[in-house]
Amino acid sequence: MVAELLDRSRIVAPAGWNRWLVPPAALAVHLSIGQVYAWSVFKPPLEDALGLSGTLSALPFQLGIVMLGLSAAFGGTVVERRGPRWAMAVSTLCFSAGFLLSALGVALGQYWLVVLGYGFVGGIGLGIGYISPVSTLIKWFPDRPGMATGIAIMGFGGGALIASPWSTQLLGSFGSDTGGIALTFLVHGVVYAVFMSLGVVLVRVPPEGWRPAGWQPPESTRAMITKAEVSAGNALRTPQFWLLWIVLCCNVTAGIGILEKAAPMIVDFSAAGAAPVAAGAAAGFVALLSLTNMAGRFAWSSTSDYLGRKNIYRLYLGGGALLYLGIVAFGASGVPVFVLCAMLILSFYGGGFATVPAYLKDLFGSFQVGAIHGRLLTAWSVAGVLGPLIVNAVADAGEAAGAQGPGLYSTSLYIMIGLLVVGFVANEFVRPVDPRFHEPEVSR
Repeated sequence: MVAELLDRSRIVAPAGWNRWLVPPAALAVHLSIGQVYAWSVFKPPLEDALGLSGTLSALPFQLGIVMLGLSAAFGGTVVERRGPRWAMAVSTLCFSAGFLLSALGVALGQYWLVVLGYGFVGGIGLGIGYISPVSTLIKWFPDRPGMATGIAIMGFGGGALIASPWSTQLLGSFGSDTGGIALTFLVHGVVYAVFMSLGVVLVRVPPEGWRPAGWQPPESTRAMITKAEVSAGNALRTPQFWLLWIVLCCNVTAGIGILEKAAPMIVDFSAAGAAPVAAGAAAGFVALLSLTNMAGRFAWSSTSDYLGRKNIYRLYLGGGALLYLGIVAFGASGVPVFVLCAMLILSFYGGGFATVPAYLKDLFGSFQVGAIHGRLLTAWSVAGVLGPLIVNAVADAGEAAGAQGPGLYSTSLYIMIGLLVVGFVANEFVRPVDPRFHEPEVSR
């Protein structure tokens, strides 16, 4: 009975369905799972309550991102076949269960349960939920694919804008000991289950062959935009897929390192100044980064519909490298410089996520773009380990050697610059897909 209700055939939109009802369904899921970007708010309380190091307290976040990429890669084809309602329901179940397991783990003082719950189980919910609306949105908005995916993936970037102050308030009310943290996790699991269910109910897929009223595919397109289709299996055999894998991995590693360590990082950078940042203000900084992450996803991906995907990635990667250089050179001289550079870096980070589905659609067509996108997100799995590991390991080593403030991060910032340069070069090598990888008409 439940399987029938979730089946793709049950959610084909009737004639006259308003396609603008689909982005809110995607946002209900993405705003919820975007909570992962507020993990840094839980790091200090967990470290104090359970006696963890900075590297160890990052494990649930890191495993969550790893599982996001792996579940998106292995589940992408299933999501394409079963449809977005099934995917959103599975995401809701796993993401909420992850919080409930984490609550039990903290209450019992068993940190491995937090890693298992939030990282492994919740991470599966992240991956399935993340890709659940992408293919559907591209099919509803063939005229503006960058804008459409930007709307949904904007929600993922903006999740921490809600979760960061909300989590801080709950921890303040319940306490930051094991009991308070456990209760906070419990409330998160219940509330997110209810909110994500709205997306499950709302989502629809367009009828076969549907097009927006009055819209026709353009006769002439940019050289990078194909009119052919490439299957997920064939996409893995193309150099374009792996070049984009490198591009995404480098861009994500450079952004996620700051994001995971955002709250303690601004405290350290402000320590050398006249006005050190308090913990409460640091949580506000996390929310501010979430806002720019969210805004960048919509603004930059929408802009890519006009500038082209390759050009916009030149901005993300080249501009990001220059901004990191600005933090190295001037970040310690004042909090405003650090904050401004970090905000722009996070806007490029978010924009990269929101633009990549449209980039894939340009190169490989819409035939199995959801499955291709899922496989590409393995780059996020790698980056989810690399970014926090680089920043936390360098900071922990520096602290052990007696370094303080901005000095804890200098080496990791130079590493990020190098990664962005590598990504920039990889993007320059992207060319249209060779016709030998195209699907024959009869198989579509």
